[in-house]
Amino acid sequence: MRDNPFHTFLQFATGQTGDQLSLHGLAWFTVVLFWVIAISGLVVAAYNWRRDPTQRTGQHLAIFLMRFTMAGMWYQGTLWKLPWPVATGFDYWLKQTAKFSSFQLHADIMQVFIDHVAIAQPLVYLLEIFFTASLMLGFAVRFTGIVAALFTANLWIGLYNDPTEWGWTYMAIICATGMFAAVRAGFSLGLDNLIAKGLVPFPARNSVIGRACTLAS
Repeated sequence: MRDNPFHTFLQFATGQTGDQLSLHGLAWFTVVLFWVIAISGLVVAAYNWRRDPTQRTGQHLAIFLMRFTMAGMWYQGTLWKLPWPVATGFDYWLKQTAKFSSFQLHADIMQVFIDHVAIAQPLVYLLEIFFTASLMLGFAVRFTGIVAALFTANLWIGLYNDPTEWGWTYMAIICATGMFAAVRAGFSLGLDNLIAKGLVPFPARNSVIGRACTLAS
């Protein structure tokens, strides 16, 4: 049977992908986590729409839909990186970044991660969960966009010479996440907008937390 994007979404949103089924009884965790983040992001968007009339534009809605969709991409990518034990797929692609890296220095650095893959995998998994939550909720999106672009640049350099990969795929992700940072996409139906306009309780902007969030958003 031909697959399609809607069927793929239905699979990972209901715990039916191969990676999820391999978890057996824990497949429900990936489903619950996704829907908690996704529904929270939709609630934030709806609250913005209701409380802030300036958010009711096609531009804000389009930016929201793009960052929400990319958040889904990051979440789907976590399903083959679930730690403990080390995932075969993650171990394979980590080794590929050293094998096909554009620069020897980069390959040497990636070898360090390969040698400590049991530590690297849960850190990468948590980082991609953070990307998912940040983009879906529209929180600290400027920070996330920059970090995600750098994270993807590492893959671009590492897999540049892999004959099965197309380097421009990674460059497209770098441009997309970088653009989220440049346009401060969290101000489109996101928490960043609610916090900046005082529409939700949050520490004062002159506090340490407030200043950090201002820089991150």
